[in-house]
Amino acid sequence: MSTERILNTLRAPHISEKSARLAESNQYVFVVAPEATKADVRAAVEQMFDVKVEQVNLVNAKGKVKSFRFRTGSRQGKRKAYVRLADGQTIDVSAKA
Repeated sequence: MSTERILNTLRAPHISEKSARLAESNQYVFVVAPEATKADVRAAVEQMFDVKVEQVNLVNAKGKVKSFRFRTGSRQGKRKAYVRLADGQTIDVSAKA
């Protein structure tokens, strides 16, 4: 997998309270490209961070509906990948992001 495709697949780490709790149990959350597959995410994480990925789950999060000056609109949705690593392996998400 080329470096350009890796950087296009993994957009950014998703930082939240839930993702911080999951990091304690060896799971990490990334925002990925809408067309990314589980195999793409697995290959990108393994090559970028030099770790062994056990499992990948993908979630499509819809954007919130908001109103501005009596007009309704919606924020853009995003696709998140929950990546579980093998035992004993970690990622320093803040250093690579």
